[in-house]
Amino acid sequence: MSDASTDETTRPTVAVTGAAGYIGSRVVTRLREVHPGWEVRAFDNFYKDGLRTLDDHPVTHLDVRDRSRLETALDGADVVLHLAAVSGVDDCDENDDLAYETNVVGTNHVAWFCRRSGAGLVFPYSMAVIGNPESFPITVDAKREPLNWYGRTKLLGEQAIETLADGAFPAHLYMKSNLYGDHVVDGRRVSKGTVINFFVERALAGEPLTVYEPGSQSRNYVHVKDIAETYVLSCERLLDQIADGETGTRKYELASDEEFSVLTVAELVRDVADEELDEAPEVTLVENPRAGETMVEQFSVDTSKARTELGWEPTHTIESTVRDLLREGRR
Repeated sequence: MSDASTDETTRPTVAVTGAAGYIGSRVVTRLREVHPGWEVRAFDNFYKDGLRTLDDHPVTHLDVRDRSRLETALDGADVVLHLAAVSGVDDCDENDDLAYETNVVGTNHVAWFCRRSGAGLVFPYSMAVIGNPESFPITVDAKREPLNWYGRTKLLGEQAIETLADGAFPAHLYMKSNLYGDHVVDGRRVSKGTVINFFVERALAGEPLTVYEPGSQSRNYVHVKDIAETYVLSCERLLDQIADGETGTRKYELASDEEFSVLTVAELVRDVADEELDEAPEVTLVENPRAGETMVEQFSVDTSKARTELGWEPTHTIESTVRDLLREGRR
C-alpha cells in the first residue's frame, strides 16, 4: 500500500504503545518518514521516562493496564504495534507484579482489542522465551523453556495472541535477538544499557569492561535501527493481510549473522577503543549475579523467513557501530 493511493478517509492509522522507549521512538520516527500520509498515534506511560515528543509528534500518556482508556485510545487503529513492556531480566525480577500486569495483562488487553476490531498486531516477545536452546540455528519453533520471569511473561503474551488472533485478526510475532546501537530524535541520543552499549560507555569513561563469568556465553546481536525497519515492513504486510481477510499469527526470527561470546564482544570493544581512543580498557571477568541467564556457547539464528516474507535485511555491524559510538562519544 502506498501513500499515493490514500486520502484523508482511507489512510491507515497505526498505533504504537511504548512509543517513548528505545525501540518505539525509532519506530514512530521511521513510520512517519516512510509513510508521511499515515496517521501515527504514539502512546507511553513513561515508566522509564522517555521522550514526550518525537520530531514534534506528541507522545500521549497511556497505560496498557487500563483497558478502558486503552480501547478508547486505540479506537480506529488499523494496526497496533505493541512495544509497551517491562523489559529485561533484572527489571522484571525486581518488579514482578508490574511485569505481570504490563507484559501479560496489558498484552491481553491489546490482543482483545484487536480481536474485537480486526486490527493487525505486531508483538515482540524476545528469545528469552526459549531459555537454553537445544538445537541450532534457532527458529520460532524452538522449545519454550524460559529461565526467568521476563521470559515467562513474554511467553504468556505470545500464547495469548496466538489464541485470540485465530479467526479474528492477523498478527506478526517477533522473536528478536539482543539489541545494540542508538539513534537520534529531536537532537537527543536515544540508547539503552544493553551489553554492547554498556561496554562502549565503560570504554568512554576509561573504566574496565566487566564480563559476567564465564564469558563464553554466546548471544546474537542486532541493531535497534534494523529492528525498527521490521515494524514498518510488518505494517505494510499486515494492511495487505487485512484487505485479504487473513487472520492468525506469523512468527519471525529477528537477528543478524553476528553471534559472539560476551567475552569476545568485550575484547572487540577494547581493541576498537585502543584504535579510536588510544586507550585499551581492561577486560575483567566478574561473578555472574543472574541465576536465570541463558548459558550456551553458540547462538546462530535462522532469519530466512523474515528476509523472504517481509523483505527484511539487517545492515549494521557490531564493529562499525562500536567505532561510530566511540567517535561520537569522544567529541
